[in-house]
Amino acid sequence: MTVARSRLSRRDALRLGGLALPALALPGLLSACGSAAGTTGTVLRVAQSSDPKTLDPQKQGDLTSMNVLTNLFDTLTTRGPDNQLAPGLALSWTSPDPLTWRFKLRPGVRFHNGEPCDANAVAFSINRLLDPATKSPIVELRYVKQAVALDASTVDLRCSAPDPIIPAKVSLFGGVAVPPGYLKQVGSAGFAKHPVGTGPFTFEEFQRDHQLRLRANPAYWGGKPAYDELVFLPMPDASSSLASLQSDEVDIVAGLTPDAALQLQGYTGVSIRHYPGIRTSYLSLDTTAGPLRDVRVRRALNHAVDVPLLIKAVLDGKAREVPTMFPREAFGFDPAITPFTRDVGLAKQLLAEAGFAAGFDTSITAQTADSNLAEAISGLLARVGVRARVDLVDPGTYSSRLTSSNRGALGPIYLAASTGWTLDAESLVQSNVRHDRRQSRWTNPEADRLVDAEEQSLAPADRQRAFTSLQQLLKQEAPFVFLYQIDNVYAVNTRPQWTPGVVGVLGMAKATVTR
Repeated sequence: MTVARSRLSRRDALRLGGLALPALALPGLLSACGSAAGTTGTVLRVAQSSDPKTLDPQKQGDLTSMNVLTNLFDTLTTRGPDNQLAPGLALSWTSPDPLTWRFKLRPGVRFHNGEPCDANAVAFSINRLLDPATKSPIVELRYVKQAVALDASTVDLRCSAPDPIIPAKVSLFGGVAVPPGYLKQVGSAGFAKHPVGTGPFTFEEFQRDHQLRLRANPAYWGGKPAYDELVFLPMPDASSSLASLQSDEVDIVAGLTPDAALQLQGYTGVSIRHYPGIRTSYLSLDTTAGPLRDVRVRRALNHAVDVPLLIKAVLDGKAREVPTMFPREAFGFDPAITPFTRDVGLAKQLLAEAGFAAGFDTSITAQTADSNLAEAISGLLARVGVRARVDLVDPGTYSSRLTSSNRGALGPIYLAASTGWTLDAESLVQSNVRHDRRQSRWTNPEADRLVDAEEQSLAPADRQRAFTSLQQLLKQEAPFVFLYQIDNVYAVNTRPQWTPGVVGVLGMAKATVTR
């Protein structure tokens, strides 16, 4: 097998602050990998970075797990091809008062074991999620106090405070329906070993670190999928997954970085597809200490970090610059707000005005997978005299520090990203803007007021006004360095036909596969 090479000429031509971007190691060859051996019918094989953490949909909160579980379980609402909210298990929803959301359910839906998915089952599911004993990491329904079945097809979600985006929050993690009878019979542990949902696929087999097999559900209310079996293969190493694609052991490699995707340029029968995504990256700045307390310094960093150059050099053009931290597809985004100009001279001037004409020393913390990006940003900052040492940590360490009570645990500057899968700007700012939220490192009374306004107003026009003002304030005060929203990148062979939504979840029910 011939091994693809990275396009080093692009890298060599784009040097940031004297820093050459390192080339990605060439992929190794696989002698064998996970496959769908022993299956019958048409099979679609999808590789992603890891196995799901659990098969209990209410005890996970990561997209890798949900990529699998969204094929087994339905949610109250869903996203159509246009990224707009559409009916799922619920056909319609209204808010009869500011503290209630009412869902009218689709009739006749049954779980894979034959149990009815009626209002009692949906109320049971929401209440199980809310029960502290479940220990769910899903926090989106924090304002929901209780779910109540009004009749066989009507469920109320009763809230402690107004929440305008409950319908969006039940389109994924918060809106899954689970079978009450089966759960009572087998318990949570048994349910996680053999999950039962209402979705387009039924559970067949899970061999951790090898494969997870699902079978098309012939009784699915939305119609049986066009192929027989869906197999997920965990491949944490991009080189291995790409080699598997080349050797026809995998049909889709999901979650690729643009860097890894470069390895497959020019291969016959393999294409790189990238679609607009909403995962939005930024640098979190500790505005409570040191030079970053000065707004002129924070603005200087935004002028110094040439985001279009980062996108071209590090991300192979597979991202879009953002003016603040709101992706374009999210409700609340205001196209009238423009990104910072990229101006080294202006950045140096602002630093001098703040008393840092000679620059200063700082650090950037990033996950190991983001080393190229972090080093490139460090190189750009060096051009204006900001000497930012890059500290790389493994994902587990990063996550534990990010969620700890120590808001300085990741240092003065850290590279972060948020998915915002509700497609509402609230999800992008809920944890890191209001001063009393877990990841906030900025205190601004006006920002707090605007966050409260967009979180508690039900009228879309009122929420948009608050979001516009908040974006203007974010750009003015620059408590973050705003970067980009990255594309969703996939490598595929010639067999599957499938178009993902902007959220990037691997819902494969509408895919088609040639034999």
